[in-house]
Amino acid sequence: MRHGRSLPERRGGGLSHVDRRRLLHTASALSGLSAVGLGGCVEQAATASAPIVPPFAPAPSLAAVRASEDRIIDVTVCLRPFRAEGPRLDVEPLGGKTVVHNYGHGGSGWSLSWGSSTIAIERAMAASPSAVAVIGCGALGLTSAILAQRAGARVTIYAKDLLPQTRSARAIGSWTPDSRIALESKAAANFPALWERMARTSFKTYRTYLGLPGAPVEFSDRYIIHAHPDPDGAPKTLQPELDFMSLSERLSDFGAPSVVLPAGATPFPGPVRRFTSLQFNIADYGHMLMDDFLLAGGRVQRREFHDPSELAALAEPVVINCTGYGARALWKDASIVPVRGQVTWLIPQPEVTYGVLYDGVNMLARRDGIVLQLTDGSDMLGYDDDNETPDAAEARTVVDRIARLYPRA
Repeated sequence: MRHGRSLPERRGGGLSHVDRRRLLHTASALSGLSAVGLGGCVEQAATASAPIVPPFAPAPSLAAVRASEDRIIDVTVCLRPFRAEGPRLDVEPLGGKTVVHNYGHGGSGWSLSWGSSTIAIERAMAASPSAVAVIGCGALGLTSAILAQRAGARVTIYAKDLLPQTRSARAIGSWTPDSRIALESKAAANFPALWERMARTSFKTYRTYLGLPGAPVEFSDRYIIHAHPDPDGAPKTLQPELDFMSLSERLSDFGAPSVVLPAGATPFPGPVRRFTSLQFNIADYGHMLMDDFLLAGGRVQRREFHDPSELAALAEPVVINCTGYGARALWKDASIVPVRGQVTWLIPQPEVTYGVLYDGVNMLARRDGIVLQLTDGSDMLGYDDDNETPDAAEARTVVDRIARLYPRA
């Protein structure tokens, strides 16, 4: 195996007061593992309480992003599968099969995948089956399949699409373990503890992928830059804010604290807040997961299911359902609400190794491209919007805004 281990988010620039509080709280609580990747705001962030780097600290060398419309190489849309009560992880008997559900993670699918799949595998292997079927080949499907193999089962993945064609492949790639994970008013009383277990298990597993060829997982610095008034018009009217859970304080022992850098300490205007967070270079990481699965004897069959009753024809006695947003149609699960997020891709720049949150845009440098996502400081942006058609005007907006940071790039 090539890495040397054993086989075993839009319109408008308005920024809400609620989201300002959440961003500042999250950046402090998670320190280096902040969950701002899917839509935190940037206004006033630099002036909140945080350690201040002395004025004599040298300015970091930060390569400029060459943001222009002629460098756009793709525009993709992902529908995050949000469930108000949190991910579905229950066990359901169906036509002589045992079905273990593992879907509905909102904007936290990649971040919680190892921890959530660990719980799913514990339930799937309760009767020690010799063979397990996994439905779906996204973040949750691949991690469930690998963990089932490590538990001793023969595993077949049944999926309409392989990872590069799934919605998981369209994620921005930030560590966001509590992004739209549940509602305070709907989640069970024990959900925060369950979430913490998933988050800690996932983070510990991701540490084993650091430093590998291709950098499938790595840490990067992010800079929260004071927002400017939105020149693109009035913010889009959103639905009333829901009580999305904020759980990041349960991981407050992770990482180093974020810091405020004074004006002149970075190439960016004014004081900025810097923090460090995990990111997933999904193209290489996904290939690595698939390699792990296949090299351990896993099989993949391209197959689309239209009704749960079709699972009865499978040879495996245990089925792990990792269909993500697809479970809304397959399982007739109306509790899944789509949350639309669009990512605009620019030509990769290997010299750019950081991210910024600026003027309602989240920018992250990945090995396979510079990715940009519009935010407006509200978790309601894209909520209950199942439109997967790319929006060219939105793509131009995010590029134009980031270009303002680099006028001579």
